[in-house]
Amino acid sequence: MFSSSKLTGEQKDALVRWAAEGATMSDLQRRLKEDFDLTVTYMDTRFIVLDLKLELLEEAKEPEKKIEEPVAAPVPTGKVVVEMDHLALPGALISGRVTFSDGQTGVWMLDQTGRPGLDPDTPGYRPTPEDIAEFQIQLRAVVQKSGL
Repeated sequence: MFSSSKLTGEQKDALVRWAAEGATMSDLQRRLKEDFDLTVTYMDTRFIVLDLKLELLEEAKEPEKKIEEPVAAPVPTGKVVVEMDHLALPGALISGRVTFSDGQTGVWMLDQTGRPGLDPDTPGYRPTPEDIAEFQIQLRAVVQKSGL
């Protein structure tokens, strides 16, 4: 392990100057090698910076801009489609997704006692009575097909 006490006054002054110029930790490590033929590890460089109480100027990073994807409007299909997940949701015997005839979607599940649950993706959405009837028929078929 390298110690800052092994540095000469000239080397310490150079480190202070480089840090004031905006050098990064890697820059300091590289310049010590290039200018003074002094090979130190990145960790040793960190300890030198701490020992000499150098303030490294961090460039302000621009926050990543989140690209907001437009939410696609549901596309009416005219039929109800029920799909089963390969892995059930926690607390569910089986679960899956449903797309109603008007294009609205949601998550369905059957708990351990066989009670159904439906969580539409659009808060407050209520499928039509016809869609509910079709959903129940398809759900029954999916459950029978799964062997439960």
